[in-house]
Amino acid sequence: MDPHRNQSFCNIHPLSPEEESEGALLLESIAWPKTPALPSPLSLNQTSDPAHSTFTILPGRKGGQWYIGDQLEVTIKMCDFRGHAKTSGGDVLLARLHNPKLGAGVAGQVVDHLNGSYSAVFSLLWEGRAQVQVTLVHPSEAITVLDRLTFEQHDRVFFHGIFRSGGITETTTCNVCLRQTQQPVCNYTDLRTGEPWFCYKPKKLSCDARVSHKIGGYNQILKTNEEKLFQSKVNMKVFIRASGPAYVSVLPKKDSQPQVTSSIAESGPSGYYYQGAWRALNGTTVHQFNTPSAISQCLKGKVIYMYGDSTVRQWFEYLVSVLPDLKEFDLHSHRKVGPFMALDYVNNILMTFRVHGPPIRIFSILINELRYIANELDGVSGGPNTVVIFGVWAHFGSFPIEVYIWRLQSIRKAVVQLLSRAPDTLVIIRTGNPKAMTKVYHALGNSDWHTLQRDKVLRAIFKGLNVHFVNAWEMVLAHNLPHNLHPKPPIIKNTINVILSYICPQKGG
Repeated sequence: MDPHRNQSFCNIHPLSPEEESEGALLLESIAWPKTPALPSPLSLNQTSDPAHSTFTILPGRKGGQWYIGDQLEVTIKMCDFRGHAKTSGGDVLLARLHNPKLGAGVAGQVVDHLNGSYSAVFSLLWEGRAQVQVTLVHPSEAITVLDRLTFEQHDRVFFHGIFRSGGITETTTCNVCLRQTQQPVCNYTDLRTGEPWFCYKPKKLSCDARVSHKIGGYNQILKTNEEKLFQSKVNMKVFIRASGPAYVSVLPKKDSQPQVTSSIAESGPSGYYYQGAWRALNGTTVHQFNTPSAISQCLKGKVIYMYGDSTVRQWFEYLVSVLPDLKEFDLHSHRKVGPFMALDYVNNILMTFRVHGPPIRIFSILINELRYIANELDGVSGGPNTVVIFGVWAHFGSFPIEVYIWRLQSIRKAVVQLLSRAPDTLVIIRTGNPKAMTKVYHALGNSDWHTLQRDKVLRAIFKGLNVHFVNAWEMVLAHNLPHNLHPKPPIIKNTINVILSYICPQKGG
């Protein structure tokens, strides 16, 4: 990676030449369009305003008829708070096509033309009404701020290490990288993965006395008026109105007529909802596992290892709640931390969950329970009855993208080794998803923009491996329910159906 890109961040992670080269290519592939410098003091006048911006559905066939299989194209024109057209790109926009009555929805692909205009392209996948919805997540000017914060304040989310020996307890600040002070530092870099972690040394106790880890707090310092760029109902996660009709009526497919396709869309959606059920478009048939017995039969004889953040923990909790014979074994863990274990003795199902290693913003966890996924995978034997599920994304938004790349590279190495010794092991990866953003700190700590960037990195790093994705990004974006860091039960049920369809491709019920 470019050693000059982030000089304020102490790059102490040892990388091979191959990892360096890959990192540089990844950074290039996710490079965001250049966003405008901000005047001081900041005024919103020349920043993107969703209330003055519009989208327009472009005409399709002669007579304006649309058919299943066609692609619908929408032009989005961004304007500032004065009503003047923007002339540069970099706004963060989300688009979806939906029909609440049919329980139908699909994510659109947004293309930035770098001149204040954007296109959104949708696949037409159901008959009937299809309503366009376009959302401004952030104006381009907000990205200028988020990018600067990552460069200048990579430690703006900080953590605490608790040290204890005898009757003495001390607490110090910990992070992936610590700013240099006169205070000595304890180096907890993982010897196997090389993952960096440091704490300031306690005044009285030794580095070996560290017993637990927890979130410390948030130290996010904005310049004057910059918080105005992150206002709910003003310029953060706000719908953009249509300049004309906001919907089309889709007719059944006609073999005799050519499809309307778009020349600007790089790829289509991975799936869509119809009648509330997710239908994959990547060749996988998503079965409906509607009864506890159908789920139990699918998981019979399986060992399921889950690793990651609370969005993976949701799957553990869901399965325990719907399967009466899957009993959780009380490990006396904190309900939001774990580790957890559940056993169905009758059907010979074992399921575990463990949080990923730091950085992780959790209440408190003992150091010996705080483990890196790569190290855990090295201890998995694997085989046809082993399922490995992981998701790593929600706790990395405030850090330079390099930190996320390092983490995924170490996990990938462990996955490659696992699949080498046990090729029939099933590996499933959860992507990130859009979330509700109503407060400034929601955006500064882990915005949808951060998640979108990390989603691209995740897919690129695991491309070509025998792994399967649960595309939580599209499954949340396409659904009618509001965005939520922890998706609601109807979405969780659909993601579980995707997982079970990977495990049992011929079953359902």
